[in-house]
Amino acid sequence: MELFGKRILAFVDDEFEDLEMWYPVLRLREAGAVVDVVGPEKNTKYIGKYGVPIQSDFSFEEVSAEDYDALYVPGGWAPDKLRRVEKVLRMTRSFHESNKPIGHICHAGWVLASAKICQGYTMTSTPGIKDDLENAGAVWVDEEVVVDRHIVSGRRPPDLPAFMREFIRLIGAGNTQ
Repeated sequence: MELFGKRILAFVDDEFEDLEMWYPVLRLREAGAVVDVVGPEKNTKYIGKYGVPIQSDFSFEEVSAEDYDALYVPGGWAPDKLRRVEKVLRMTRSFHESNKPIGHICHAGWVLASAKICQGYTMTSTPGIKDDLENAGAVWVDEEVVVDRHIVSGRRPPDLPAFMREFIRLIGAGNTQ
């Protein structure tokens, strides 16, 4: 229970990558964290790319970054929707400004790029958004997991074990200054 007492905000919208949503949520809960799934609407079922649903606990408007210890953004096509929501971008920037752990995998880097917090960070992602991250100021590398200060990034589902190992380690260490 290395994350007992920690609260994690996990963004969601339709067409998330099923494994990239469920594996981290279950692994974080297994480690003792409370994970709140937060989407456009409260108590709404969102469907993953491969048909696996998850229900939101809260809407974006009901939560504040200040109430959480870390942020998780799953991949899939959901990040392309999430990055268009100003409240999502404001909360992402708030986690960043507070040096709270932010985990993102696959296409989730789109949210960080749109929040304009990639400048000077080394990150990985699916190769499909390499140019987007580089254009946002990140140094992109092709590695299963990258930890740069308080941001943990991963490429795709096969990298989830390494990604989650580092994300959990970072959350357990508390804020990184």
